Amino acid sequence: MGFLKNQFLDVVEWEEWRDDMIFWKWTNREIKKNSRLIIKPGQDAIFLYNGKIEGIFYEDGEYDIESEIIPFLSTLKGFKFGFNSGLRAEVLFVNSKEFVVKWGTSSPINLPSPVLSGGIPIRANGTFHFRLDNRAYQDLIENIAGVKQQYCVEDVKIRISGVLNQLLMKWISKEGKDIFNLQANAFDISNGILEDLNLQMHKSGIRITAFQIMSFNYPEEIQNMITKNAAQSMVGDVGRYQQLTMTDAMAEGKLSGGGMAGDMAGMMMGMQVAGQMVNQMNQTMNAQNVNMQGSQNMNGAVSNFCPNCGTKTNGANFCSNCGQKLI
Repeated sequence: MGFLKNQFLDVVEWEEWRDDMIFWKWTNREIKKNSRLIIKPGQDAIFLYNGKIEGIFYEDGEYDIESEIIPFLSTLKGFKFGFNSGLRAEVLFVNSKEFVVKWGTSSPINLPSPVLSGGIPIRANGTFHFRLDNRAYQDLIENIAGVKQQYCVEDVKIRISGVLNQLLMKWISKEGKDIFNLQANAFDISNGILEDLNLQMHKSGIRITAFQIMSFNYPEEIQNMITKNAAQSMVGDVGRYQQLTMTDAMAEGKLSGGGMAGDMAGMMMGMQVAGQMVNQMNQTMNAQNVNMQGSQNMNGAVSNFCPNCGTKTNGANFCSNCGQKLI
């Protein structure tokens, strides 16, 4: 009798567990009398009979099939185990955790551009989060689990990657997003894609809980143009930017010892600096002359020098050189 008892003793559990597995089906075997159901943390167990849900068990632990499971099933409550017969049912074990998946565009997205007739090919990458919706297990069974023994994260990734390019194109083009500054609109684009993905996946019992775009990648020449434009915008004064660039080059020794090219560059920079010094001195002198003229005019006295050209006035009311009125 002990031999027969052990022969009929069976364990129903997730036998081929992998961390990336979304569900696994225990099937094609009889559940014997005195069988035990083992549900591990992070798992739900769904009893199926003829493709329909008989009962769902969410709490992890070890249960006696006959006394603790059968009484709670819908149409199998009256089932009685015989000596040589068991219960032919299927148990679908599902992974209830949230999965995080990295994604990247399978091919460049060619965005229409007002400045480039052929458009701009860009790529994007990021992450999305998903989990099985325990309120929609019947949808999962009817659309996926009914014909599959197991389902993995890679299966979901392939399915979502197949529609990502179209969704990215849709939400980038919507409302005239700036194609040269897409990162600034990444939040809005991500939210739009999240909404559309859930519309497509909810009938499969899968819920996308988050979708993020980490970066947009432009062709190298376009990226260089964007970077250069951003740098010039930050500097503001292009002339000043050129001076700083030459100063840095001299400090790093890039213009020294360079033969004629280095000498010419140093000479040009020296001329620019000298010219700026002269202009600054002239502006200072003109400002001082204007202040002196204003002060003298306020006191009713005649200036000894023309404030316009600097010619000595000898007390005249008009400048003999340029005709400037002195009073």
